[in-house]
Amino acid sequence: MTSPQQDPATPETQDAPASKTQDAPAAPPASSEEAEAIRTAYGFEGARIHLGAMLDGDEPDPSVPVNLAVSMLNRHGLIAGATGTGKTRTLQVIAEQAAHAGAAVFVADMKGDLSGIAVPGTASDKLTARAAARGQEWVSRAAPTEFFTLGGQGEGVPIRTTVSDFGPVLMAKVLELNPTQESSLGLIFHYADSQGLALLDLKDLRALIQFLTSDEGKDELKGIGGISSATAGVILRSLTAFEASGADVFFGEPAFDTQQLLRTKDGAGMISCLELPGVASRPALFSTFMMWMLAELYQELPEVGDAEVPKLVFFFDEAHLLFKDASKAFLDQVVQTVRLIRSKGVGIFFVTQTPKDIPGDVLAQLGNRVQHALRAFTPDDAKALRATAKTFPTSEHDLEEVIPALGTGEAIVTVMSEDGAPTPVAITAVRAPESSMEPAGEQVIKESAAASPLMKDYGEAVDNESAYEILQKRAAADAEAEDAAAAEKEAAGKGDAKGADPEAKPAAKKPAKKAEGLMGNPAVKSFLRSAGTVLGREISRSLFGTRKRR
Repeated sequence: MTSPQQDPATPETQDAPASKTQDAPAAPPASSEEAEAIRTAYGFEGARIHLGAMLDGDEPDPSVPVNLAVSMLNRHGLIAGATGTGKTRTLQVIAEQAAHAGAAVFVADMKGDLSGIAVPGTASDKLTARAAARGQEWVSRAAPTEFFTLGGQGEGVPIRTTVSDFGPVLMAKVLELNPTQESSLGLIFHYADSQGLALLDLKDLRALIQFLTSDEGKDELKGIGGISSATAGVILRSLTAFEASGADVFFGEPAFDTQQLLRTKDGAGMISCLELPGVASRPALFSTFMMWMLAELYQELPEVGDAEVPKLVFFFDEAHLLFKDASKAFLDQVVQTVRLIRSKGVGIFFVTQTPKDIPGDVLAQLGNRVQHALRAFTPDDAKALRATAKTFPTSEHDLEEVIPALGTGEAIVTVMSEDGAPTPVAITAVRAPESSMEPAGEQVIKESAAASPLMKDYGEAVDNESAYEILQKRAAADAEAEDAAAAEKEAAGKGDAKGADPEAKPAAKKPAKKAEGLMGNPAVKSFLRSAGTVLGREISRSLFGTRKRR
């Protein structure tokens, strides 16, 4: 890793420890006023990540490094560019150096080409020459990496969460509900929370909706407003389709503790690599699960303010999926989370094709920008290019001309300086990763997962008693009671026929016993006695509707 670097001026000192840079030779004179300005602006005093070298014409100038201050990683960032322009490698460059600096890192591997971050890179003459041209003394090394999967779909430690922990806001997003339906779903969660009914998986939620919208269960919702049968039907249909898509495996126990993402090893941050090729057909689920992880971290982490090294750097790949068809309320919550999580020591980098994929209020929070090439083949492309150029600080370059002309592995960069001001735009040749740029391979991932200490806690799914089982017991008890009542009535009828007094007055009818509903059922009472020790009083929920832990 390049951090901490103390003298960014010469290629020989880019990766050298601080103790060896005090007697480093003075940097050669800059080739231009712009080069001198860039070298000064990006020559941070503290630990830094080396992004590459300034492009002087068509060639990089190794004496003018472009850096990113480690302490500014929590100012969030954007890595953007068309497909094939080098976004993934830029992500890899930042992630591996952040980990070597001591920050835990979370990355999502949508296409399977980031897994090489766990494997040392392979040296070659071409790679060595490329690195030297960018002021990088390249070494082959991997970063400590843990592989995860959603719900055990593939190799890696499974990440699951319960429906109750996931909450109504994010569930409404993945079910693509409108505001009225989302509000109704919130009532259902509120009822489950207040009554201590754990919703562990999707069948629990489905069973509870079916009960609460039945003739027997409608009384249970009167106190909190109720929901229409039409709205409940829409929610149930969406839930059924969602479950049929295979998403049910992502919900259940054991629920993953997001604190596991903050681990370090031998002074380096652990890279948590979420392997996602199995969920490519469910992009909304992927993006919303990522948002759940952020919401959980925001809820659980204490305030730390600005630190020399952030606790976690979170890379949100394919970020446009999160914002597609999102409600205004959902977007407001994303903005608030991004704005406030910085003080928890977490930096978020959104990775997508164009800045227009990110809502303006979110984009305004992203202080570190790496923009790879964009192509302008259509009028809409040209409009997007023009808008992208305007998001950068004023530059002596015409960025509308520069951005389309960038080659693979080249980018325009601006970051937050250590005093909190944006740096001038630097046209940059991005350095090479030190880990492998090839996928690690299924065998490497499988062996890594098998050796993980987390596998014993999260490897096997468990199915504890919850709302679904309680309602099944209730239905069975009701059916048994009805059968017994019918048999008793039949027996009484036969007895009356044999010895009835024709002059006897009919017995006065007893008033019908009011249905006690779900909470009057003995099986439910038994469950609540045990659940009370776990859930206690009514669940309180956070900004995103995720469950607050006590």
